[in-house]
Amino acid sequence: MPKALIVTGTDTGIGKTIVAALLTLGLGASYYKPIQSGVTEGQDGETVAALTGLGPARILANGVTLTEPLSPHRAAELDGVVVDPQKLTPPSATDRPLIIEGAGGLMVPVTRSLLLIDLFQQWQSPVLLVARTALGTINHSLLSLEALRARKIPIFGMVFVGDENPDNMRTICDFGHVRCLGHVPMLEQLTKTALQGHFERYFSLSDFKELQ
Repeated sequence: MPKALIVTGTDTGIGKTIVAALLTLGLGASYYKPIQSGVTEGQDGETVAALTGLGPARILANGVTLTEPLSPHRAAELDGVVVDPQKLTPPSATDRPLIIEGAGGLMVPVTRSLLLIDLFQQWQSPVLLVARTALGTINHSLLSLEALRARKIPIFGMVFVGDENPDNMRTICDFGHVRCLGHVPMLEQLTKTALQGHFERYFSLSDFKELQ
């Protein structure tokens, strides 16, 4: 049975959704967002659907959807929603790889007593960490990798987003003992064709064979 891959990041707004869309296309995968906050600014699943041209059969419904663009624990409180972690569990019966996109970084609170990384620890699917290439990324990336390893969460590799910065990328992967799976620059066109072309040119399908 194909496996799931969690796409998370060192921070919010770093390009996780673009990477998730690119992988959904490149791997012929399905996409799932366990928790979405900030629907007034658009939903990540809608963005992935628009970028990939895929429908509900491949872009699965969110586990929970919250109104305000805040940390999920606070957005849920303002919506009067009690988040049940069991209802966020990714679907297991699928004939395709499943791309699971997190919310913000690893230490984002889902409830007042549960962090996103705690859910990842329960699920035990491998994690792909998305990081910026810019200044500050080394510290954020290495701290995130250390947090994952402290909870014995399997790390699949890194994808970097932003301007070319080979030394930052190499330094993080060397110190973090992790694979660099690809780099996504600020693409001039965010279209299905552009994403497919970038995956074929800059990513290697063989790096993801264990998900098939």
